[in-house]
Amino acid sequence: MTIDDWTERFQGTRTLPRAVRDRLLQVAQVRSYPKGQQVFGPQNVPDSLLFLFEGTIRVSQTSENGRDIVLYRVDAGESCVLTTACMLAEEAYNAEGVAETDIIAVVLPRLSFDALVAEEPAFRSFVFAAYSRRLIDLLRVVDDVAFGRIDVRLADRLLALVGGDKEIAATHAQIASELGTAREVISRVLHDFQKRGFIAQSRGRIAVTDKAALRALADST
Repeated sequence: MTIDDWTERFQGTRTLPRAVRDRLLQVAQVRSYPKGQQVFGPQNVPDSLLFLFEGTIRVSQTSENGRDIVLYRVDAGESCVLTTACMLAEEAYNAEGVAETDIIAVVLPRLSFDALVAEEPAFRSFVFAAYSRRLIDLLRVVDDVAFGRIDVRLADRLLALVGGDKEIAATHAQIASELGTAREVISRVLHDFQKRGFIAQSRGRIAVTDKAALRALADST
């Protein structure tokens, strides 16, 4: 598969009728962003629907007191729920999307999006189905922040960040942003984890020393 047949990359678009897919290929554009570049930001009104062909976008929001919370990530093969919502509502973003890696995105201009939604029932169904799935994911984030135990959520996040490695390169502030809480809270729970032998800490790095114990805690909900 090449970028020329990008509709194969996305589960929703590859099931569309061939005529709709051909129309998408004619009107969509391919854009690339380097790691760290802002893809969209607060007060920007979206002018295109975004499909992420390659890489990861981190979508976060900053509160009035300056605290960041990661809302979700857009991974390769997905569309951005916030872009879809703002496109449908014709409103500006209230969050920021930043390229966590070098990314390649396929963008569908607003006029083409409007025409396809109005004229192609299959495309309209695809847009709303994808929007619904991502909205449910976002509601889970809200539920976790509002009601989830911070030690359980932190254990789960540490396991996700470390993956198959042994160490995580992240500050307490960065992890707090991931979980929508204060740095002081994360520092306190990490100190407890270290006392219990789950992790070892050094400046800007966290070594996971007992993955099994962290997994047991993460699964204890």
